[in-house]
Amino acid sequence: SMKARKRYVQVGVGSRGWCYTAAMVKTMSKYCELVGICDTNPGRMELCNRRIQKELGGTAVAMFPAAEFDAMLRRLKPDVVVVTSMDSTHDDYIVSAMRHGCDVICEKPMTIDERKCRRIMDAIKRTGRDLKVTFNCRYMPPMLQVKDLLMKGVVGRILSADVQWMLDLSHGASYFRRWHSEKANSGGLLLHKATHHLDLVNWYL
Repeated sequence: SMKARKRYVQVGVGSRGWCYTAAMVKTMSKYCELVGICDTNPGRMELCNRRIQKELGGTAVAMFPAAEFDAMLRRLKPDVVVVTSMDSTHDDYIVSAMRHGCDVICEKPMTIDERKCRRIMDAIKRTGRDLKVTFNCRYMPPMLQVKDLLMKGVVGRILSADVQWMLDLSHGASYFRRWHSEKANSGGLLLHKATHHLDLVNWYL
């Protein structure tokens, strides 16, 4: 029933964030109600709301600057916070969301260093809230096909795996034209990409 719909807010409405926005507003609207968005850039939020209306046929939602994240949680009382902000800010939003009694869905990587990781783990222990870290690579058709073949036993029992990942110049270089190029923001390209590869191998095996 519609009563079972959970209330969601999203922090960080850049390019990666859109697939989550679209899922909440349209694809999964039976289960989700997006009630607010939050970002450091007001223009980005306005664009997001325009796209919600124009491309998804949805209704514009409340907008909050990043500095008012806590106020948004107090005012909108969401069940779940979706974190699709810059990697180095994930921990602040996760910890704060849990402190306000929310569960969290966070884009990979969960965070960028061991200190921030400890903060998040402590918050989970302290609050008992749920954190899901998402790995979009799993849903790419070639990855799904590999998983399917492995589960069908086509290759037999796997004893060892060797992974090499060639980043081409267009996708690989694009990281160094945006915030990912600064280690303080992303923890470095190795961390940002290796999270995918470790996750895929773990999932395959």
